[in-house]
Amino acid sequence: MQPSHFVVAQLGARRHYAVPRILFRAGLLDALYTDISCAKGWPRILTSLPRPALPKTVKHLLGRVPDGIPASHIRHFPAFGLEYARRRFNAKSPTEVTAVHLWAGETLCRKAIQRGLGGASAVYGFNSACLELLEFANREGRLGVVEQTSAPTEIEEELVGREKERFPGWAPSARNLLSADYAGRVRAEWDTASLILCGSQFVKDGINAVGGPLQKCVVIPYGGTFSFPNVRDSRRNAPLRALFVGRVCLQKGVPYLLQAAAKFAVRDLHLRLVGAMEMPEAAQRDVGSATQLVGPVPRREIGAHYAWADVFVFPSICEGSATVCYEALAAGLPVITTPNAGSVVRDGIDGFIVPTCNPEAIAEKLELLIKDRNLLTWMSTNALQRSRDFTIERYGERLIGALSSLMKQG
Repeated sequence: MQPSHFVVAQLGARRHYAVPRILFRAGLLDALYTDISCAKGWPRILTSLPRPALPKTVKHLLGRVPDGIPASHIRHFPAFGLEYARRRFNAKSPTEVTAVHLWAGETLCRKAIQRGLGGASAVYGFNSACLELLEFANREGRLGVVEQTSAPTEIEEELVGREKERFPGWAPSARNLLSADYAGRVRAEWDTASLILCGSQFVKDGINAVGGPLQKCVVIPYGGTFSFPNVRDSRRNAPLRALFVGRVCLQKGVPYLLQAAAKFAVRDLHLRLVGAMEMPEAAQRDVGSATQLVGPVPRREIGAHYAWADVFVFPSICEGSATVCYEALAAGLPVITTPNAGSVVRDGIDGFIVPTCNPEAIAEKLELLIKDRNLLTWMSTNALQRSRDFTIERYGERLIGALSSLMKQG
């Protein structure tokens, strides 16, 4: 058994397969186990079909190609992947959605165990989708790593629950009858794993707040391959262009962003919201003329929206470590966000960290950038420089460093 090879188990193309790609480049990947991949088997045929004629669900599958990982290192289960997609599509209530996630996580683990872990001495999984694999590895004397990609369920439900009371109609009112089961599964993963990787201090603090094993937690900020335009025309006398990208919903703090934007005249601020619309129709009709609701856009078009903007605003209530904040920095945009977004933004340098649920604080920072365009330019330069610490290469260095420390201890 080689002392430093990992089996990675993940559902979907999480962060474009960043973890298995990093491990493969470092010579540390034994195999990637996933639900369905278009890199091998019959799903590979989909990549040769004319893209414009394909239905949306099939186009989504075309992103399931782990670039840089040979097909020989990929173990996938296409029939399971299709069934997983079918169940997700049919799940309507929070309870039904959680039931699908619990089923999929356990099923992937069972299938990976049946195929075997080969010469790997460690397994790497993601919250709620790796418990059985971690337990199996533990019984065999192999190390286990779980990546906690979001704040614990208990924290998220508490924070979002308060917002549901403040803004009725913005989110489903039905209770999630399986939230305790989900939280229990994640907690069991923490207890079984040798190492818990957190994308932000907010996630680590959340684990601590619910009594999780803080001593196992290590914060590893993410990174990615971001190539967005970051050169903008000088528009000193034009309205400030503020951009939001993500699900337009309660959890992302959108009601507070709209309240902040309503404080400005059209001549001073234009706001654009890009992403799936999960706000009530009445709220959509009530937005001011300076606010544009774009809706979801293909990934290849998102760069044009970053190029349009002067500042990025993401007042999230609860995240893990929001990818859009990394993207905005890479596009040279100052970021106004909250501590709960788990971002790497430095307050007053490449953006502002404002309290959650505080439209006045958001408006104050927007007004500052409207009035001081030199500050906006300085922060834009800082944002671009900051993003260079969060490339996929730098993320890989941090990740391999943490895993290497674990292997030395184990």
